[in-house]
Amino acid sequence: MNEYWELTIRFFSLADANVRWVAAGSILLGAAAGSLGAFAYLQRRSLLGDTLSHAALPGVGAAFLLAGHKSLPVLLVGAALSGWAGALAVNAITRLSKIKQDAALGIVLTVFFGLGVVLLTHIQKSGAGTQAGLDKFLFGQAAALSGGDVALLAAVAAVLLFMLTAGFRSFKIISFDPAFAASIGMPTGLLQFLLTTMLVVAVTIGLQAVGVVLMAALLITPAAAARQWTDRLALMVVLAGIFGAAAGLLGAWVSFLAPRLPTGPWVVVVISLIFLVSILFAPERGVLSRLRRHRNGREKIVREHILKALFKSGESTQDWSGAHAVRDLEPVWSFSPRELNSGLRHLERRALIQRHNGHYRLTESGIAEGARIIRRHRLWELYLTTYLDLAGDHVHRDADEFEHVMTPEMEAQLDELLNRPEYDPHHQTIPNIGREGVS
Repeated sequence: MNEYWELTIRFFSLADANVRWVAAGSILLGAAAGSLGAFAYLQRRSLLGDTLSHAALPGVGAAFLLAGHKSLPVLLVGAALSGWAGALAVNAITRLSKIKQDAALGIVLTVFFGLGVVLLTHIQKSGAGTQAGLDKFLFGQAAALSGGDVALLAAVAAVLLFMLTAGFRSFKIISFDPAFAASIGMPTGLLQFLLTTMLVVAVTIGLQAVGVVLMAALLITPAAAARQWTDRLALMVVLAGIFGAAAGLLGAWVSFLAPRLPTGPWVVVVISLIFLVSILFAPERGVLSRLRRHRNGREKIVREHILKALFKSGESTQDWSGAHAVRDLEPVWSFSPRELNSGLRHLERRALIQRHNGHYRLTESGIAEGARIIRRHRLWELYLTTYLDLAGDHVHRDADEFEHVMTPEMEAQLDELLNRPEYDPHHQTIPNIGREGVS
């Protein structure tokens, strides 16, 4: 434990030059790729990042064969050109055939990746002494980043983030509504070309650190995680960049603690954990939040059905002074005993019902609340039969569901639209709630 603690202090102190290069390179790459990936994610082109990264591999092999030696700038230029060729191939397939974009992306990904593996295998078997390390482009080797590599990565990442900031409004419009963008004269083709080019560049600079196999995760996963936390694009882009940068830093740290494991896969593991936390705990879109809303909605329905049952029991005589046993409520709707008892306790706490010797009756507030629910139910039934020509015996289930989500504003609009009706399709009185009480 002391050994890991000492290594952690050594890592975050940035005393080691190699640690500085690896951490800085991983952070910059994560921030740039995460921010750009937000637009690919919103355009439902998540597979594009995977395709571009795999399409870059034959460019690495071809550049090595042409140059005759392993020069990183030359290899990256080859990767960028090959990645761009992959993007053009996808565009050509979808334009010149009836093949859908997802199928075209899959075809280009596999063809280019297969060609890249063939070239790398040929190079390795050729016996060239300078080919050592080319296979690192498959899974990346962040530990091999030098000061010059990080400087190049920083410059490219800064340019990408500047272009993203400068063109944010235009990229936003073509991502959400390309038809509207074209109608107001925006050069949608040029903007999409620029956005794709920026993705190609981001993929290219990440090859050495993360590799072609895992680069797609660094493009899309931060954006998918950020989407769980916000509906605002600007905030989503910022969050995706922060998540990507955090994954780069923490991935480099874990790799430093376990030097036999490469940085790239650890970066992907960390960003996957961030995504898992986001999809579970995000306040609006998270799984736990949705389960909580579903449970609250179910409990609300049970409570409102209890009030309806108690209100109907005295509606014919307009006398709600009678109390009812729990067993009288159970057959009315399919409540479980736990749901029924929980609903009764909640209504009693809110002073909507009173309990006396194990029997329940509505309070004045409970009578008004029960009448409100019945009123919404009958207004909606009347609307369905009047405006949608549905038979009266086919509208109860729809009204039973809608009464729980109808807002006071919708209720008022419905009442006005139906000319303030007094009776529902079954000739039952639609309750009115005034200052004098329920009538």
